[in-house]
Amino acid sequence: MAWLAVFSVTMGIFAIVTTEILPIGLLPSIGSSFTISDGMAGLTMALPGFLAALSAPLVTAMSGRTDRRLLLCAFMLLLTLADFLMAAAPAYWLVLVSRVLVGVTIGGFWSISAGLAGRLVPTGSVRRATAVIFASVPLGSVLGVPLGTWTGHHAGWRTAFVAMGVLAAGVLVMLIAVVPPLPAAQGVRMDVLAGLARQPRTLAALAMTFLVVLAHFGAYTYVAPFLSTVTHAGPGTITLFLLAYGAAGIVGNFAGGSTVGRHPRATFAAAAALISVATLLLPVLGRWDLAALGLLCVWGAAYGAVPVCSQTWFALAVPDSPEASSVLFTASFQATLSIGALTGGLVVDRSSLSAVMTLGGSTAALMVLMVGFQRLRPQLRPRL
Repeated sequence: MAWLAVFSVTMGIFAIVTTEILPIGLLPSIGSSFTISDGMAGLTMALPGFLAALSAPLVTAMSGRTDRRLLLCAFMLLLTLADFLMAAAPAYWLVLVSRVLVGVTIGGFWSISAGLAGRLVPTGSVRRATAVIFASVPLGSVLGVPLGTWTGHHAGWRTAFVAMGVLAAGVLVMLIAVVPPLPAAQGVRMDVLAGLARQPRTLAALAMTFLVVLAHFGAYTYVAPFLSTVTHAGPGTITLFLLAYGAAGIVGNFAGGSTVGRHPRATFAAAAALISVATLLLPVLGRWDLAALGLLCVWGAAYGAVPVCSQTWFALAVPDSPEASSVLFTASFQATLSIGALTGGLVVDRSSLSAVMTLGGSTAALMVLMVGFQRLRPQLRPRL
């Protein structure tokens, strides 16, 4: 039952991550439905992250000692409603309302579930359970986004969100059935979070997460328009490319999870360096199908390691409060995701799709430099 509970939480994050990033493969279709630009359609990616960043600390602080199982179920119900609203929205403002609900769900569900492994499985299995839970992030790319993109191209983008609503409802039933009661170990107060966020090691984790996630989502949000415009790939080819990207992400997730505990700096720096190389080379080599595919696989493998690396850094920075570290991780990750999507949209609308890839690669390179700087500042290094 312990591992069934881990699986249900994994599927919950899978449903959330897939719903959050599903517009990436459907941006052209969503934009044409409402006669808006790719940059404006990118708000469907920016809004959830901003709301998640706000709701992660607020929901956790306000929930106090409420049973975490009850909260997980409530957020999954909210995700179900958001997906069906997205599918039925007759106007773009209702699409954005749906994405606000998704953001609240992300902030609440992810900040609670990210630190649950230690409460669901024995101590010796915590790292493996954490890797399984975070495998849902690249899994959303390997299955969710390609299948959603394929569904959107063949049956309409709204059908893809109907399918996600059905999946979220199924996960809700799983959570009710297999997750045990999870009374809050201790409340997380806002002043405690603010104090933790000012500590040098936490600031280092925040800065690294900001740079690498900004680089990734600033570029990846617009990868489907890039493949369509620069690589001249058709809808079927784009689906296959995204599938390959996600498959590489799963490999990267488990590879990163197996090494980050022993070598946190090297693992995080390697992931950022590979993202930098892949995105900087895409504008140069991305016009050829095979080159674009190879670079996407490198990019996917690198980004697959990012969530588990970032969560591990926050956990090492705040070892005495797993839920607080999860809140800080979720808030910083999601806020940066939004800033990346929004910044990328501004660059796309005012410059070009190739420019946004170059900007992403340059930002990821800054993160590698920051990791090197930490070698000179022991107070910024994680406690192993």
